[in-house]
Amino acid sequence: METAVQILLAAAAVYGAAGAVFALAFLSLGVGKIDPGAKGAGLGFRLVVAPAAAALWPLLLKRWKQGSAEAPAERNAHRMAAGGDAG
Repeated sequence: METAVQILLAAAAVYGAAGAVFALAFLSLGVGKIDPGAKGAGLGFRLVVAPAAAALWPLLLKRWKQGSAEAPAERNAHRMAAGGDAG
């Protein structure tokens, strides 16, 4: 059991380290590419967003690679029933 906990903690540390490195790069170079509203945002915004960028780095990396500046269209039962299926 102790070995499993050590492996889990090591995996969490690797994920966290990768997230921290990604967040630094993303917040300096990529945030404006996937969110035009974030272009020119100040240090305060970047500090607030940094923990989320570090935690959600796989999703943000995917969006950054796609180069999409538009948020994906929300698809839910309400929109589809109303005929608002934008996707």
